Amino acid sequence: MDYSGPTDLYIGGEWQEASSGETIDTEDPATEETYATVQKADETDVDAAVEAASAAVANGSDWASMTPEKRRAKMHAMADAIEEMKDEISMVESHDNGKTPFEAGMEIDMVIDTFRYYAGWTEKVEGEQIPVEDGRLNYTKRDPVGVTAHISPWNYPFQLAGRSVAPALATGNSVVLKPSSMTPLSALYYAKAAEKAGLPDGVVNVIPGSGSGAGSALSSHDDVAHVTFTGSTGVGKTIQRDAADAVADVTLELGGKGPAVVFPDADLDAAARGVQYGIFMNAGQMCWANSRLVVHEDVYDEMVEKIADIAENIPLGGGIDDDGQMGPVVSEGQQAEILEYIEAGKEEGATVAAGGGVPEDKDAGHFVEPTVFADVDNDMTIAQEEIFGPVLSVIEVSDEEEALEVANDSPFGLTSCVWTNDLSRAHTFADQLEYGMVMVNETPNTWPQTPFGGTKQSGHGRAQGEEAIQTYTEVKNVHINLG
Repeated sequence: MDYSGPTDLYIGGEWQEASSGETIDTEDPATEETYATVQKADETDVDAAVEAASAAVANGSDWASMTPEKRRAKMHAMADAIEEMKDEISMVESHDNGKTPFEAGMEIDMVIDTFRYYAGWTEKVEGEQIPVEDGRLNYTKRDPVGVTAHISPWNYPFQLAGRSVAPALATGNSVVLKPSSMTPLSALYYAKAAEKAGLPDGVVNVIPGSGSGAGSALSSHDDVAHVTFTGSTGVGKTIQRDAADAVADVTLELGGKGPAVVFPDADLDAAARGVQYGIFMNAGQMCWANSRLVVHEDVYDEMVEKIADIAENIPLGGGIDDDGQMGPVVSEGQQAEILEYIEAGKEEGATVAAGGGVPEDKDAGHFVEPTVFADVDNDMTIAQEEIFGPVLSVIEVSDEEEALEVANDSPFGLTSCVWTNDLSRAHTFADQLEYGMVMVNETPNTWPQTPFGGTKQSGHGRAQGEEAIQTYTEVKNVHINLG
């Protein structure tokens, strides 16, 4: 299928070719065919984008002087534009990333909701008056930080860009968005939406490029005030070091190895369905995936049987013309890495309860079978390292104390789930889990108004909710002597 959407860089309100003349070919993971060719930004293009973004938020500029009411209208107009283009963006996301049309549509809906949610915040960014000595007035106000850089990942290309772009715009900042070079297409629709909504030139800039080239130049740029990155822990550490020289603030949402803990009193059918979503949605390419299933010994065999049965019956497919419920992984390299982890699990003594390889009925595409490992020890490679694929490790525990020990025994701390009908246990266990997010009797879930982020090697800072408003503003204290 031919791609007819945007392929140029968007800088300062203009579509333009990369200064180097270089391009990026993108692949449809379901067919292994080239889907589109986009312009590839380099350091020169990054400088141009940051310069345009700086001008857009300079004192006296249209965006800096815009009233909150008008900015709210612009945010709603962007949401309207995205909604109008939903079918087109969903198709692009499915072909560029490999996710099913259902999953792609969910992404677009989440972004629309996010822009509408933050549109409501434009008039609610408030300061406070602070009592001080007589004859003096002291108050705070929250100002936009300025130019914000957004380096977004390939697993949820549209959604994870939108969840940081929306609060940055709502609080009066400008945006330079660099999507992953593996899935650059949907990010360009933010530029189209900004045009349709009538945002001033330079407020939104989109520059596809490599991480080592454009990404590094952007995260280390002296005129960038805040860098938001979603991706691997290793790259996140590099970006934090890059941003240190410019003393830029950084939000990092990195890896995960989330446990789903199931107790004997839980609704096991609901838990199996929830775990299935938490590990096989988006072919397991999720930082918040429930990749470890920690199960009490009394219901261990039953849970393994239930989740293995579900895994064996998930139809695979990609693109918009089939009935697949799980798509391919994003690239040949990603597929190879996941298969290496599966072999490591077998070699270390885990038992394959479902899947365990490449589906035989697929002649093309980077597909991996939904895979369930039983008899996993928590110190195995497949239980400790982030696989970022449809691979579940099931670990048996004997009591609540061991369940907590296993759940917390991870370098990551993003998302965790607890399945129990004991209200006291649910609250107590949630309090003791060392994770930024805890779900009880729920698969991993989130909304624009709820904070998203983790602890330990999963990063720092929070996306979404009021916390993102704090991220993209800085406090100014004003002190007046009235005497």
